[in-house]
Amino acid sequence: MKAVLRTVRISPKKVNLVAGLVRGKPVEWALDFLKFTPKSSARPLMKTLQSAVANAEENFKQKRKDLYISKLVITEGPMLKRSRAVSRGRSHPILKKTAHIWIEVAVMAATEPEVKGKPEKKTKVVKTQKTAPTKTSTKKNETASAPEKEMQEA
Repeated sequence: MKAVLRTVRISPKKVNLVAGLVRGKPVEWALDFLKFTPKSSARPLMKTLQSAVANAEENFKQKRKDLYISKLVITEGPMLKRSRAVSRGRSHPILKKTAHIWIEVAVMAATEPEVKGKPEKKTKVVKTQKTAPTKTSTKKNETASAPEKEMQEA
């Protein structure tokens, strides 16, 4: 129960902003949200979601109210490379980015009523760490004071 829209002439970064807001949500809620979202990437997302829902209804006989967006992936498509003339006979590249939209819908799992009872007590296991004995040296650091003695003798 999926739909794919390839080579949409919108940057994948911009599409992903709106996609993050509807990822994992119920289909009806997501369609209403996309309908009133003032971003240019909302329209292609809505069209692709409608296509995925239509596939689920026609091919798998699912109801729209039971579906949610299980997977929504935005990937980079091919770039249209153009150039803009600038001073001294040079040109700067213009990359017109495109995106691929992959939407997969699934049926929501039926919620089971929770059995209320006494919660189980969890015992905490305390681990003791053995520390190695620290070595204490009785020698003084003679190498540091050796140059000072030589300086005093000279």
